[in-house]
Amino acid sequence: MTPVQHTLSATGRASHTLLAAGEASEHRTLIITLFAVFVAATLVITVWAGRQTKDAADFYAGGRQFTGFQNGLAVSGDYMSAASFLGIAGAIALFGYDGFLYSIGFLVAWLVALLLVAEPLRNSGRYTMGDVLAYRMRQRPVRTAAGTSTIVVSIFYLLAQMAGAGVLVSLLLGITSDGGKIGIVALVGVLMIVYVTIGGMKGTTWVQMVKAVLLIAGALLLTFLVLLKFDFDVSELLGRAADNSGKGSAFLEPGLKYGATGTTKLDFLSLGIALVLGTAGLPHILIRFYTVPTAKAARKSVIWAIGLIGAFYLMTLALGFGAAALIKPGEIIASNKAGNTAAPLLALHLGGVDSNWGAILLATISAVAFATILAVVAGLTLASSSSFAHDIYANVIKRGQATDKQEVSAARWATVGIGAVSIVLGALARDLNVAGLVALAFAVAASANLPTILYSLFWKRFTTTGALWSIYGGLVTAVGLVLFSPVVSGKPTSMFPDVDFHWFPLENPGLISIPVGFLLGVVGTLLSKETPDAGKYAELEVRSLTGTGAH
Repeated sequence: MTPVQHTLSATGRASHTLLAAGEASEHRTLIITLFAVFVAATLVITVWAGRQTKDAADFYAGGRQFTGFQNGLAVSGDYMSAASFLGIAGAIALFGYDGFLYSIGFLVAWLVALLLVAEPLRNSGRYTMGDVLAYRMRQRPVRTAAGTSTIVVSIFYLLAQMAGAGVLVSLLLGITSDGGKIGIVALVGVLMIVYVTIGGMKGTTWVQMVKAVLLIAGALLLTFLVLLKFDFDVSELLGRAADNSGKGSAFLEPGLKYGATGTTKLDFLSLGIALVLGTAGLPHILIRFYTVPTAKAARKSVIWAIGLIGAFYLMTLALGFGAAALIKPGEIIASNKAGNTAAPLLALHLGGVDSNWGAILLATISAVAFATILAVVAGLTLASSSSFAHDIYANVIKRGQATDKQEVSAARWATVGIGAVSIVLGALARDLNVAGLVALAFAVAASANLPTILYSLFWKRFTTTGALWSIYGGLVTAVGLVLFSPVVSGKPTSMFPDVDFHWFPLENPGLISIPVGFLLGVVGTLLSKETPDAGKYAELEVRSLTGTGAH
């Protein structure tokens, strides 16, 4: 028996049976079959969409042929990531009330995206965030900055998905070696490269729509089964969760994770700011607004997304507290110390630990989670490769002289490079909580991208220098603070737990880096000697508000 098997079995009979469920050949065959069916189905969709991808508009924006509802479904599919399904359920199962704060932050963030960004951005650009900035500023420097920021944010977000994939598939197939987990991360990376290079935005959008339907259906099923288990008595569910957690009433009150010390309270504030402001700066969400034909459709797609995402995040309450009520914390931690396997373990317990139904439910929910990961990594990779090809290659290196064919070819090669980087970093991050990793991506996006987008759209005086200071300053501050935070070193749950070079006490840099990004945009603008083009700003203002001249 391996050390991991021994640890799992030591947590009790249920945990031992989980291991058996992962290792019994008939269950493993079922699991692999379900995974294979989903992968095969999505590859068919990708190949079909790839045959319809004729030019750059098809590759980057799906030919702008999707309706508001279709795009809303795809946006929700893009947004409800491994962090939503695995990370939040685990955070609630281990930390109760404080874990649910992720859900609240992720949902409230959509109001910022809807009110400030969705429609003006759709009207002002063609394919990327760089298009909006370059409209009234010097093309080459701002496109380079926008492309760099997009790639960095996307890679941070990819880390979370890769970590989730490694944990999930390792649990199901009984893989305990580090080499096996790294192999799974590599497999996900290869699949995402295939999706993007062949299918482009059309293929990615259809995969995200299918995945959104599967994820909502899976969460709805688990929610129904949890409530059924407690005769639809929510008080009974919460009471059992509090008792089973070993924390008592503190499990249902604020402060279990964020409140023990002044530092953790600041961490909570930092997390909240990052989550609420980050969505409006996420590249893979921003490019979704270009896939619809009109600004009205962009607005409609965000409204659909808010409804679908809101319903899903309400269900995460049942998933997290259901896991806390039915599974001992030690069993969840023994399976994955960050809690990422709480939702699949809940499925097993609801179906019956010793039964085939338990194994079937475990396999089904895990296949849905795997589908979630594949769809989101495809969207992230598309956003970063599009930004490289359109902003950096076509407009900086080729100075606007690249053909559509050359641009799309550059995007496909960029996909391979970004996939390789994310595989390496994902292997290092495999033991971190995926919701926490996504929160870091939100912090970087809110620090580097959001200030520049808002200033560009709404501040007439804003200059190229201000944009560069804001993007690079916010980016360097956020990433630098993360590197020297407990996320990377100094704690048992860090990326490098055996060394300690952290000096920044917070796990999320948003409290410092987001104000720095906004402040540097103002300082850079006021110190620059540029004279903003008032005519260009007037054109951008009319275009962003009315859609006149939008692509």
